[in-house]
Amino acid sequence: MTSSPPLPYRLIATDLDGTLLRGDHTVSERSRTALAAVTAAGAAHIVVTGRSVPWTRQILDDLGYDGLAVCGQGAQVYHAGEHRLLTSMTLDRQLAGLALAKIEAEIGPLFVAASQDGLEGGVLVGEGYQYHPELPVIHMRDDSELWSAPLNKLYLQHRDLDDDALARVAREVAGDLVGVTMAGEGIVELLPLGLSKATGLSIAARRLGLKAADTIAFGDMPNDLPMFAWAAHGVAMANAHDELKAVADEVTTSNEEDGIAVVLERLFAATA
Repeated sequence: MTSSPPLPYRLIATDLDGTLLRGDHTVSERSRTALAAVTAAGAAHIVVTGRSVPWTRQILDDLGYDGLAVCGQGAQVYHAGEHRLLTSMTLDRQLAGLALAKIEAEIGPLFVAASQDGLEGGVLVGEGYQYHPELPVIHMRDDSELWSAPLNKLYLQHRDLDDDALARVAREVAGDLVGVTMAGEGIVELLPLGLSKATGLSIAARRLGLKAADTIAFGDMPNDLPMFAWAAHGVAMANAHDELKAVADEVTTSNEEDGIAVVLERLFAATA
């Protein structure tokens, strides 16, 4: 009787947008098959996304995903199979308000949205904030609604500055109050200080009895930098931001070209 070869990685951590998801917000059959094969071989798959749980749940349900997911940029650890929030971290609203004021004093008015905490937390959108039309939002009638319930994070946009410039200014003037990250086009976020995808991933991994040395991580944006720093191996998509490519252990094909599957099929070929 021959023993099975050891798994190259026991934990596969995948971002969603721009990574596992294609541009039409679906997961290809090849990616589904590759992930099913590695989990059948004994590895765990954890989705690690900037999306809050309400914006993630439908995707996980469509995948038939019943494991742990890290949502809200690390703020939430969610049990998809049980539809239950295991951990949640909220943004101090007083500090967030002060951070907003400092940033606006530096560069002028911001367009703002906010992600409310909880399984059913909505995303509040202020006037002028641009968002993907397929995502459910709540339009604010006045700015006071922004602070009406506990929040995971704020989203910022600026009339003139691009995402990299806005994130840089926010970090310079308010980085001692809040965390700042850029998660995609038009998505600059203010987070609880010290929070990152690595925070949530380490919590979820510990629950599974796994650690950083067991982990391969896939991503495409600067918000994936802490996850790459934590994991043993970081794989950037061909469509990734240059900051992430610069620190990645390897670069795969794009999210449209099944970049995750390309790597997993190669690494896990011996376990098939």
